[in-house]
Amino acid sequence: MKETLHFVKASTRYKREHKSDYGKERIEILYEDKDIVVINKASGLLSVPYPGSKSRTAIELLEKIMRKKGTFSESRRPFVVHRLDRDTSGVMMFALNERVQKKIMSSWKTMVTDRLYRAVAENPRRNHPELTDSGLIDEPLAKNACHQGYVPKKLDDNAETCEARTNFRVVLRGRTHTLFELSLDTGKKNQIRAHLASRHYPLAGDENYRARTDPFHRLALHARTLAFIHPVTGEKMSFEIPEPEEWELYVKKGDLHPQTPVWANERKERIQYNAQIENIKTPDHSLRRQARKMDFIARGKSEIK
Repeated sequence: MKETLHFVKASTRYKREHKSDYGKERIEILYEDKDIVVINKASGLLSVPYPGSKSRTAIELLEKIMRKKGTFSESRRPFVVHRLDRDTSGVMMFALNERVQKKIMSSWKTMVTDRLYRAVAENPRRNHPELTDSGLIDEPLAKNACHQGYVPKKLDDNAETCEARTNFRVVLRGRTHTLFELSLDTGKKNQIRAHLASRHYPLAGDENYRARTDPFHRLALHARTLAFIHPVTGEKMSFEIPEPEEWELYVKKGDLHPQTPVWANERKERIQYNAQIENIKTPDHSLRRQARKMDFIARGKSEIK
């Protein structure tokens, strides 16, 4: 009988065992009319599906709620106008018909008057300068093999880049971490995470950008405020969901002896896993192909600067 092994990321295993709503993340509807709906999305929930994924998504949950209320139809259903990263929580908007979706997406930059994020980031090490109290990070972004954004370090890097601009303001400086407020002039994938990491301020809990702390067992990034002009009525609207109170308390207190993140030993686990794969005799080499695929993913992550 053929033996099979399946490697699960350490951080995923931890969330399965300790995150009370793992796989059951929910949304809260903050506002709904005939044209738009505004929700509060939980951390850990995809905004929309991607090819091959079977995970729950915010748009799927919204459809289920509307069907249950009897407000869903082919002419009134959710359409995507923007996204939040899976591990980012906070305020998010959907259009409820295709006409409004097109109008929102074509006028997003003028329609949205305020879009603020809050984030807890690790302070840079001694040999790196601190960011000023406020400013703009405008380095272009590239993507690695895993489609994750990063700021190329070398001037001769041949990676294809796109324009990206992130405004930041320091809300609170602590001994070990800083609480930031951020707004985007451009909305690129992983923009806040990549820009702050490029300035040696990785977000707490950000496994992909080499954070050294994981105090909240989630990515410390929250979409706090979304203000806009209603695409149909022209009414000025604003929605705000504060970040968890524990974030500010954590920054004030500092964390001089942080707990080692669960993913810190994952490289060692991956090596052990690959060794097990090599010891398994299987005619079609499927497990070895799986191991090589994991190595490719690991190499992709190592390209993040």
